[in-house]
Amino acid sequence: MSSIFSKIITKEIPCYKVAETTKFLAFLDINPNTKGHTLCIPKQEVNKIFDLDESVYLELMEFSRTVALALEKAVDCKRVGMSVIGLEVPHVHVHLIPLNTMEDAQFIKKETLLHEEFEALAKKIASFL
Repeated sequence: MSSIFSKIITKEIPCYKVAETTKFLAFLDINPNTKGHTLCIPKQEVNKIFDLDESVYLELMEFSRTVALALEKAVDCKRVGMSVIGLEVPHVHVHLIPLNTMEDAQFIKKETLLHEEFEALAKKIASFL
């Protein structure tokens, strides 16, 4: 069965795309910890990050780094944190979260953004790639 991320990749479900290559996709989390919270995923549906082929794993980290550097330029924050948990969706995903406090890294408090804010933010981050 396809994960929600696979449906985003095939455009069955829309997303606020930040970056895309032939192997990876980055898009804004629609239930973000902070403004700019971005997910980086491989287009290949794999459940657990350490089940990725080593080369794909390394490429995902490189892709995530590129997106994080753009995110840091686009969003006012002290740093961009990275988290890989993988319990919510059975498809590898890297969380890139703009951080100003330790609480921003916890998945407890969520930001609310309007559709227009998501669109503008995705374009702004993409402009730094």
